[in-house]
Amino acid sequence: MSAGCRIRKSFERPSKELVEAFRGIPVANIDDNCGRIAAVDASIYPLNPKARLLGTAFTVNAPAGDNLLFHKALDMAQPGDVIVLANKGSMSRALCGEIMSSYAQSRGLAGIIIDGCVRDSDTLSEMDFPVYAKGVTPNGPYKNGPGEMNFPVSFAGIIINPGDIIVGDSDGLIAVKPEHAKELAELAKAYHAAEEKQMKGILNRGEWPRSWVDSKLEEVGFEFVD
Repeated sequence: MSAGCRIRKSFERPSKELVEAFRGIPVANIDDNCGRIAAVDASIYPLNPKARLLGTAFTVNAPAGDNLLFHKALDMAQPGDVIVLANKGSMSRALCGEIMSSYAQSRGLAGIIIDGCVRDSDTLSEMDFPVYAKGVTPNGPYKNGPGEMNFPVSFAGIIINPGDIIVGDSDGLIAVKPEHAKELAELAKAYHAAEEKQMKGILNRGEWPRSWVDSKLEEVGFEFVD
């Protein structure tokens, strides 16, 4: 097996219960509990902001503008998987469009994320199937390889491993390592519940106590002047 041209046929996936623990939790709340540095780069956005993403990473590392291994991934990925296509951030060519996305949806895949381009953007923006990308171009892809499947990939500023839990919403994407997932889901749920309580206070009473603001101003040394 040679690096740069290899396919791992199987890997350990987290339980469905562990993946489902993140359903309904905003990506921002998960990231807030990861030191606020865990989300992918802001250049990656959803074609349909209303199509929420939750699934297990099925990773593909491809040369810029090439989707040969992506096609194989569409046949090998399992229901609930998210195809993570690392494409070096290339904006030169679209790696998929309506046909490949529709086929992925028909096979029960959870979504597609690409640090590169797509096409058929108008159709993708209306599909109830999450596709995230860096941009849009009508230029079609090459199909030459090489590439790697189901090995760790560098994707838009973070490392994603096969089997990581991928969560996406209109704000962006985050990848959660299964060994941290249970604790992180509990923390993020509690964080989200606290934010919802704050919103009720704002909407119902116009209240939002933030005593830490004055404490921080004093710590920094701000001076109030007339």
